[in-house]
Amino acid sequence: MGAETKRKTRRGKRGGETKRQQDDTETAKEQGSTAAGPEAASSDAYVAPPMESGAAPFYFDTQATTDVAEAQAEKISPASYGLVNPDLQKYLKSCEDMLDEQKFGSAEDRDIFINNVYSEMKNFELQLTTDHEASRILEKLFWISNDYQIKRYFSLTREDTIRLVVHRFSSHTIQTLLLLSAVALEREMRGEVCDFADTGDDEAGSPQAVRTALPTFEELVLGLAKTLAPQWSYLMANEYASHILRVLLLVLAGSPIEDQSNPKSSIKSKRSVKYMEDRNPQPAHHRSLASKRAVPSSFGPALTELLQTVSNEMGDLAARGFTSTTIGGTVLQSMLELQAERASIEYPGSLLDKCLMGLISAKDSSDASNARRDAYIKMMIEDVAGSHFLQMVMKLCSSELLQKFYDSYFRGNLKALAFHPISNFVVQSLFSNVKSERQLKSMIEGVAPMVGDLLFKNRPGVVRALVDSCVRLESGYLEIVNALYSGLGAKSVAERNELINLLAFLITYAEFANSDYNRLQFKIQGSLIIQAMLQFPSDGLEPLMESYFSQDPEKIFTWCKDPSGSRIIEAILKSKQVPANSKRRVLEQYLGRYAELAMDRCGSHIAEACWEAADIQLKEKILREFIKRETQLQDNQFGRFMLRNFRLEQYKRKSSEWRERERGLEKKKLMFKDFLGPGSSDTKPNGASAQPAAGPKTPQHTTFGSKASKAKASDVDEIDSLFQKSNVQLTDNDQADKINQATAGKVAEANKHDKKDKSLEAVMSAISGAKRKKSKSKDKSQEEDKEQSKAKKSKKTKEEERKKRRAFTG
Repeated sequence: MGAETKRKTRRGKRGGETKRQQDDTETAKEQGSTAAGPEAASSDAYVAPPMESGAAPFYFDTQATTDVAEAQAEKISPASYGLVNPDLQKYLKSCEDMLDEQKFGSAEDRDIFINNVYSEMKNFELQLTTDHEASRILEKLFWISNDYQIKRYFSLTREDTIRLVVHRFSSHTIQTLLLLSAVALEREMRGEVCDFADTGDDEAGSPQAVRTALPTFEELVLGLAKTLAPQWSYLMANEYASHILRVLLLVLAGSPIEDQSNPKSSIKSKRSVKYMEDRNPQPAHHRSLASKRAVPSSFGPALTELLQTVSNEMGDLAARGFTSTTIGGTVLQSMLELQAERASIEYPGSLLDKCLMGLISAKDSSDASNARRDAYIKMMIEDVAGSHFLQMVMKLCSSELLQKFYDSYFRGNLKALAFHPISNFVVQSLFSNVKSERQLKSMIEGVAPMVGDLLFKNRPGVVRALVDSCVRLESGYLEIVNALYSGLGAKSVAERNELINLLAFLITYAEFANSDYNRLQFKIQGSLIIQAMLQFPSDGLEPLMESYFSQDPEKIFTWCKDPSGSRIIEAILKSKQVPANSKRRVLEQYLGRYAELAMDRCGSHIAEACWEAADIQLKEKILREFIKRETQLQDNQFGRFMLRNFRLEQYKRKSSEWRERERGLEKKKLMFKDFLGPGSSDTKPNGASAQPAAGPKTPQHTTFGSKASKAKASDVDEIDSLFQKSNVQLTDNDQADKINQATAGKVAEANKHDKKDKSLEAVMSAISGAKRKKSKSKDKSQEEDKEQSKAKKSKKTKEEERKKRRAFTG
């Protein structure tokens, strides 16, 4: 802002004039120093340090006091390479549209375009990384570049790494290179990464010149970690470098970096993500960033050494400072999580002990240090950034440390902390990470008197955390149910029968009795509490189910069309703890109204859950109901999906095939129940047996050849008869081997109860061996047929070539 430029500011007239005078003075000093030359510059003027390779050019004392640390931090200056050539900048902007749309004719055209862009940027790479617009375009270019181009660009930044990672724009470029290196490491371990360019030309353009191999991605990542380690504490406090440290830790550990379904897992800030989305509507994200990856064996020791070195060198003051900052706090939490995965973090002098001001190594003595530590931790509980740190500590700490937290800072203060807008999240984390049954019951006892206030004063998440812990530890069911009765004001048996209503609407019984049912609105937190309680065993689940069945079916049906209410019904049908007869009662409540459910946005999910829990007889009733209203279902967007998923057309054409398919699916679920885990398939609601119904049996389709179709068809009939004896029936010939192997153990148990057929197990093993031999012979015959067809084709081509030659010579 010069003297000739005058514009309105928020400072007012007087403040604006003062600001302009200061700017004019600074501009005059800069112009005078430039005109006089470097030798005439003022001694106070800042001179950037030279760019030299080799050892790390800066040193940051992590044990220093705040004043000394700030003075040392001034030695590290962001990179500066001057302004970008306007022509080159204009060229990159013209290429941005192609990078956004990516409408290339072929992969070859795309490679040619990328190579041309890199050739235009040659010798200006570092300069472009520090430019506002160019760095953003570079990030888009990196996502479609090959491994060699990423590796070459990454290796160019090694000479001035520290100054690049603290730069406002180049830090994002380094981060993108690091993310892509994490993806390429798996390919490098498989030997799929080339160390040279695709063409035979080297950088000088001479085909005969000897090309020099670039460092591997493993060497680049390890080199980056070694370079950043001496300045780790300062970089944690830097707003531009901290996210690079976090990505580096995750890359070394092979942990998931970004999960697109969880916005909280994003490494970049919200502003950065929004900025890139506004300028690139379809950003490229690699799938392997959201999953655990394989890393080289050298990464494990390097990460352990890095964490141990940083933890030992970081001072107590610096460690406590990072717990209450949003910039370095995320890096500190990642460090503690990785340390907890590899070794214990609870020992005197550890990084966690430094962050908690010696709480781990503290003894039971009342001195001044304990008073200061208590005040410090209480401040963190109510701090925005400190509360996030303590939530992470609750997940990682042991049972002893968790009990020490509860006894020292939460017991007796739960009411004040649970209603605080910030500390209530720490209380929820404390309850969600209870380690033992004794701790859980102690906490329920402390919260029981104020459950009603928590539910009705916008803090139901605290109660839900306790309910989730009851499910996880399989304890405390009756205690939490009695606490809910007391908090909701339900004393008599009739009042307790309204438990599911009181929780769903989060209302006391006195208010519920005097309110209009049709005007009550579901509460999300209440619905979540009910869904968690549906995972209780029978003694804790019985009060809730009795309350459900005591309700008017017409009122319950309205729940199916509400987003929160429908999830309660769906949780009942999918819960492994709800008995089969209770599920059967729920299914029968909706007979005659399944078509109406299928045409509703929320009710369609209920219809699908009912279909999964129903037996074949009930499924046929549902389909017959759908047939009566098929036209309406076809015209509805949700109804069409139900008709397709329930295979209504197949049922109308050949109901016998539909029944055989459904029986096969049910039997597969029962057979593979042991392999899929407990509760993979519920018992049939009516307890009906899985025997096939009487009626004509539809022949199974085979894919055998025409020569031996009769013999193999007879084999299939014999196999089916044997499987019928053991309550197992083949439904798909392609999965016959898997079914034979899975049922070998089942047949042994069946022989104990069926003494008539003692040789069934031997017959089954013989059948499985015969099937394997036949499959092998089938494969051999197919290979022979292919060879014969190739030979016939080669003969035809040879004859055609001979005819052409004769015609040409003639």
